[in-house]
Amino acid sequence: MGLDDKIKHGAEEAKGKVKEGVGNATNNDDLAAEGKGDQASADVKQAGDKVGDAAHDAKDAFKH
Repeated sequence: MGLDDKIKHGAEEAKGKVKEGVGNATNNDDLAAEGKGDQASADVKQAGDKVGDAAHDAKDAFKH
């Protein structure tokens, strides 16, 4: 995975945490839920990043 993707996914997670926090602070359940959804989406993407990194590392291990 590229560094750009990792940064985007981290930013998405941070945005979700902010949305959730604002939603909780203002008793806006919809915004809090949207924030949790953003975080879940980012978590899935970050897991994909880790799988891609592991595959890349395994491929490199066989080269040497």
